[in-house]
Amino acid sequence: MTAPTKSPHSIDGPVDSPVGSPVGRPAHNASGEPLHSPVIAWFDEHARDLPWRRAEAGPWGVMVSEFMLQQTPVNRVLPVYEQWLARWPRPADLAKEAPGEAVRAWGRLGYPRRALRLHGAAVAITERHGGDVPTNHAQLLALPGIGEYTAAAVASFAYGQRHAVLDTNVRRVFARAVTGVQYPPNATTAAERKLARALLPEDERTAARWAAASMELGALVCTAKNETCQRCPIAAQCAWRLAGKPEHDGPPRRGQTYAGTDRQVRGKLLAVLREAHGPVPQAALDRVWHEPVQRARALDGLVSDGLVEPLAGGLYRLPSALPAHRS
Repeated sequence: MTAPTKSPHSIDGPVDSPVGSPVGRPAHNASGEPLHSPVIAWFDEHARDLPWRRAEAGPWGVMVSEFMLQQTPVNRVLPVYEQWLARWPRPADLAKEAPGEAVRAWGRLGYPRRALRLHGAAVAITERHGGDVPTNHAQLLALPGIGEYTAAAVASFAYGQRHAVLDTNVRRVFARAVTGVQYPPNATTAAERKLARALLPEDERTAARWAAASMELGALVCTAKNETCQRCPIAAQCAWRLAGKPEHDGPPRRGQTYAGTDRQVRGKLLAVLREAHGPVPQAALDRVWHEPVQRARALDGLVSDGLVEPLAGGLYRLPSALPAHRS
C-alpha cells in the first residue's frame, strides 16, 4: 500500500481496446498495456495521501510501513507508524534499543513477531549497510525477517525499481480483471507470479507506479466484499465482470477468528508486559485469562517466539538482550 511519492510517474504505451476472455483464462496473455494507463491515471487522481508515500518518509519509512501493514488495516497502522518514526527515524536508532522496546512500541497492531523481525532488520542494516536500507533486491531479501513480498515492495516503492509486488489486494485485482475469477487462491501460486511478471510495464518507473496503483485499486475499489465496479477504471476490460461475476467455486476462503483463540490470550499477556515498568510476576499474568492450560500454552509460545523473557523467581519481561553481532 505504498508508493515512491505522490507525484505521478511516466506512463508507457497507449491504451488498447478492451479485451475479454473466458472465465479462468488470462484476458491479457503477454502484456498488461491495456490496463496500465487507466489504472495509473486513476491512482494519480485517487491515491490516498499516506505518510509513507511522501518523499520525506525515505526507504526506512517505506520498510516500516510494509512490516506494519501486513494483515493490519491502514487506520490502525497510522498512529503507531507516526510514533515509531518519531522515536526511531533511522534503522540505527532502533538497532541500539533492546528488542523488547520494539515489541512495546508495536502496541496492539497484532502479530508482534513482526516487531522483532523489524528490529532484527534494523540491526542488520546498521551492521552490514552503514545504516542505509539497501537498494539491491538480493540484499533486501537477505535481511532477517524480509521475504519476497517485502523485498519487492521496498525495492519498488522506495527506489522505483521494476518488481512484481503481490499482496492480497493486487492478487485479487489480477484474479478478477485478468483471470476472470472472484478470488485468488488461498496461497500465492507460481501461476500468479508468472502473470504478475507478464503484466509489469517495461519501463522501471512506470512499473513501480503500476505496483502501487494496482494495490490501491484493490484496497479501495476492487475490495474483497462489496466491490464498486462503477468506480473501477478497468471495469470495461474486467474478465470477471464480463463473465457475469461468477461466484467463487474454489477451496473455502480462510476466515480470521480471534475471540477465544491463543492469539487473543497472547495479546492479553503481552499487554500486561508492555504496560509494566519492570518484571511481572506469574500471578499478574494468571489474572488475564481464566483457562490455565490455554494460558500456559500461550505464554510458552511467547517465550519460544522470543517475545517474552522468563526470569528467575517466576518473573517475566519483554526481551532485553540485544542480538549477537552479525558479520
